[in-house]
Amino acid sequence: MKIQNYINGEFVNPISNNWIDNYNPSIGEVYGQIPNSSKEDVELAYQAASKAFPIWSNTTLDERHKILSKIADGIKNKLSFLAEAESKDNGKPLSLATAIDIPRASSNFQFFANAITQFSSEAHESVGLNAVNFTLRQPIGVVGCISPWNLPLYLFTWKIAPAIAAGNCVVAKPSEVTPMTAYLLGEICNEAGLPKGVLNIVHGLGGSTGQAIVEHPNIKAISFTGGTTTGAHIARVAAPMFKKLSLELGGKNPNLIFADCDYEKMLDTTVRSSFANQGQICLCGSRIFVEESIYEQFKKDFVQKVSQLKVGNPSEADANVGALVSKQHLEKVKSYIDIAEQEGGKILFGGDRVEVNGSEKGYYLQPTIIEVTSNDCKLNQEEIFGPVVTIMPFKNDEKALQLANNVKYGLSATLWTNNLNRTMRISKEIHAGIVWVNTWLLRDLRTPFGGQKESGVGREGGFEALRFFTEPKNVCIQYE
Repeated sequence: MKIQNYINGEFVNPISNNWIDNYNPSIGEVYGQIPNSSKEDVELAYQAASKAFPIWSNTTLDERHKILSKIADGIKNKLSFLAEAESKDNGKPLSLATAIDIPRASSNFQFFANAITQFSSEAHESVGLNAVNFTLRQPIGVVGCISPWNLPLYLFTWKIAPAIAAGNCVVAKPSEVTPMTAYLLGEICNEAGLPKGVLNIVHGLGGSTGQAIVEHPNIKAISFTGGTTTGAHIARVAAPMFKKLSLELGGKNPNLIFADCDYEKMLDTTVRSSFANQGQICLCGSRIFVEESIYEQFKKDFVQKVSQLKVGNPSEADANVGALVSKQHLEKVKSYIDIAEQEGGKILFGGDRVEVNGSEKGYYLQPTIIEVTSNDCKLNQEEIFGPVVTIMPFKNDEKALQLANNVKYGLSATLWTNNLNRTMRISKEIHAGIVWVNTWLLRDLRTPFGGQKESGVGREGGFEALRFFTEPKNVCIQYE
């Protein structure tokens, strides 16, 4: 199967006719090809977006609301089809794509379809000066959206929906590792009546296609989700060009477990927050710190629970852990497990590749628990982004906070306690953009999403996203 670029409402081959193999990670085989797009393809997409912008930016909010709602409905109506495509492309269990990924993609469009009708600006009366100031919120123009492979349609729509809702036109690049559902979205947009050129999807490698989007002189904003190293490169290119930047980057998230927690709820949730989507979620709690008094009991129970997870083909209804996204990524994750002992760690469970019947060439790995004695080891300091967690005890609140903050990332944190004073103090002092207390990945789409330190710059979600994709303009009127 050949995926095509979606430019000006039409599906087209790359100008150079260069292609990249697309793999099914569950069987480790090529099942299609995608465009290896060039600067020329990006320019073609930009021209289509630029031509569409004057009309789209002046459509009524009601018109945008209706079209985005139709896209949301189109995704919902093709739930099973899109979930199967997502699972095949990414390696995640079909049950996960069906329950979470595709419904959330639909919700992203519906949320911003509604949000744009409630998005307001400010007015200020200058008393005594007979003046009024009011702020216009105007769309930026043509913007670039670059999304990752771990939650392909979920995070792709998280960017393009607010950009379009705000009146911009978009040149978007999904990950070359998981391009299928972004490709299928093009037809849904056409069916919903999205005008030609408002959304353009260009497939290809980050170093060429992505680079062409970032360095394009007339693409005025870049929204990127991915690795910290790539984010730093984008900032170096885009900042001197004075582009607006939203960078959602890596994480090495602490999971702080205190003895006074709801133990059973904590245990079940920690298994999920460790290994959901094969640990390939930037919000996974990959560093687990447990209060000393319950550490040994937790260790025993956690290993027992994780040992019950089934690694299997994503299409199997009872598979809890599917395939990692690519052979290259599998080898990267496995390399961290291989250095566990020399890093002072002890593998308590897992650590080995898995052969799944009928899918022997697939990229499967056991969920892995490693006990460490120091927070300074590579296993605790570097983002592994796979089904690997470390566990370590702590003595008191101060030590827990110190361990949590002693890392270059600051995306999210999870806190398990029923002590209100501890909750308030640690939530305030922990270095993270998101703190979950007695839960994990409970998302309200109105709230700001993003991290501190090397986890990124800016915030997505709710009105924060609409603010990013608009430029404020103050108008001052003095009257007699």
